[in-house]
Amino acid sequence: MDQTLGDFIKALRNADVRVSSTEVVDAHQVIDLVGYSSRSMLKNALALVLPKTADEKAIYDYTFDRFFKFDELDEMDMADKNQAAGEAGRDPEAGENAGQEGGGQGEGGGGGGQNNMAEAGAGGEGAPGSEDTHEQGEMRERLSALSQMVLSGDRAGLSVAMAEAGEAVGLRNIFIFTQKGLYSRRILEHMGLKALNNDITDLRKRDNANAHELAERLRKGREYLLSQVRDYVEQQFLLHADVDGSHLREDILSKSRLTNIERRDYRMVQEMVRKMAKRLIAIHSRRRKVYDRGALDIRKTMAKNHAYDGVPFDIRWKSVKIDRPKVVAICDVSGSVAKVAHFMLMFLYSLNEVMPKVRSFAFSARMGEVTDLFKDSDVETAMSKTLAEWGQGSTDYGRSLQDFAELALNDIDSRTTVIMLGDARSNYGDPGSEIMKKIYDRSKWVMWLNPEEKNTWNYADSVMRKFQPYCHQVQVCNSLTHLERIVSMVLRSSA
Repeated sequence: MDQTLGDFIKALRNADVRVSSTEVVDAHQVIDLVGYSSRSMLKNALALVLPKTADEKAIYDYTFDRFFKFDELDEMDMADKNQAAGEAGRDPEAGENAGQEGGGQGEGGGGGGQNNMAEAGAGGEGAPGSEDTHEQGEMRERLSALSQMVLSGDRAGLSVAMAEAGEAVGLRNIFIFTQKGLYSRRILEHMGLKALNNDITDLRKRDNANAHELAERLRKGREYLLSQVRDYVEQQFLLHADVDGSHLREDILSKSRLTNIERRDYRMVQEMVRKMAKRLIAIHSRRRKVYDRGALDIRKTMAKNHAYDGVPFDIRWKSVKIDRPKVVAICDVSGSVAKVAHFMLMFLYSLNEVMPKVRSFAFSARMGEVTDLFKDSDVETAMSKTLAEWGQGSTDYGRSLQDFAELALNDIDSRTTVIMLGDARSNYGDPGSEIMKKIYDRSKWVMWLNPEEKNTWNYADSVMRKFQPYCHQVQVCNSLTHLERIVSMVLRSSA
C-alpha cells in the first residue's frame, strides 16, 4: 500500500471521514492514474472517491490542504525575533542544555511548522553581522551540514530535512499529546542536533572573535530551530493524533470489563455498540444464497436447456439458501451480570437487519420473556423495566429454566441458536441441567457466555461443570470486544 496515501486516509478517518476498504482501493486507482505531480488534480480526483457528504467534503478539503502542505519557510530577522529566546542561551552551559533538552518539551506555538522553519537560518542573510569574513568562511566549511544550513539561511533545505526526519522517526504515528516532546527530540537528533551543539562548543572554545560570532549566530539559529520543530510536531499531532482523546477512550472502554463501566460512559458505549453493529451488518448483509460450483444441478440444467435439445449450453449449479439466524437470548439479570446483559441485548437488537428473529428472556429468581419490551422501547427504558420485573430475588437457575421450558422450549428447533448469559451461580440450588440438555438436543447451537474469568468457574456455588456438557461453546464475555467477536460468530454460524 502507498504509504503516503495510507497516512492521508488515516488522517481523514481521524477527522471522522468514513473511508471504507472499497474506497481505499478506488483511491489507489486514482493515484495510479494522476500520480502526485499535480496537487490540484490529485485533490479533485481523490475528492470524487473519498468524501460522501457536504460535511465530509469540507473536512476533506481542510485535511488535504494541511496534509499536503509543504511551503518554503519564511525569512525573518532572527536577531530581532530571537532576542527574548536568546537570553536563556547566553550562558554557554544554558545554551548546551537548551540544545540537548529543548526538543523534549514538545509544547509548540501555534502550528506554524514548516512555513516558518527556515527562520532558524535567518541569522545568515539579512541579519546584522551576517557577512562572513574569509576566516569565518573557512570555519564554516568544517561545520556539520545542519550548522551550514542554519548559517546560510537555507530555508528549503531545513524544511526538507525536518520533513525527512519526521518521516524517518514515524511522526505520523503520534497518538497522544504526551508524545510530542518525544518526537521533537527524535526529529532534532535525526537532523543532527548533536553535531550542531558540538560546533557551537568548539567555536566558543577558540580565542577568536570571528569564531565567537559564528557560535552566537549558531546559538540563535538553534533556539529558533527548536521552537520550529515543536511547532511542526504539534501541527502533525493535530493532523494525525487523537486530539480530543475520544479514540483512546473508545479503545479503553472496548477492552474494559462491562461491569466496571460507569453510567457517565453509557452514551459513548452505546455509540460504540452501534458502530460495531453497523460493521457486522456490512459484513453479513449479503445475498442469501451461495452456489456450490462443484455440484452440478442436473434437473435444473436439463430443464433450462430443453430448448437446445438437451445440449447443456446453460449450466446450473446447486445452490443453498442461507436463512437468517433464529436467536434466543437467555440473560441472567441479577447483580453485576445485569450490566453485561444490558449491552448484549443492546447489541442483538442493533442487528435487526441481519438478525431479525431475536427472542429474549430475562431471569433471576424467575424467568419471563422481554422480546416485545425491547422492540417497543429504547434500550434504557426496556432494561429498567426488565430489572424491575425480573431482576429481583436470589438467582435460581433451576426454577428459571423450568419457566423457560414452559414458555419457549417447544419453539427451539434445528435452526435456533441459543445464547445463554450468566455466571452459573445458583446459590447451591438445583441448576436445572436436565432442561439445558433438552435445549441442547433441540437446537442448532448453544453458546454459554460467562462474565467471570475461567479460574473462578466451578468454585463455591458455580456449577459451570454441570452446564458445559450441554453447550456447543463456552466463552468468557465481559467486554465489548468479546461481545463483538461472539455476535460475529453467531452470524457466521448461520452460513
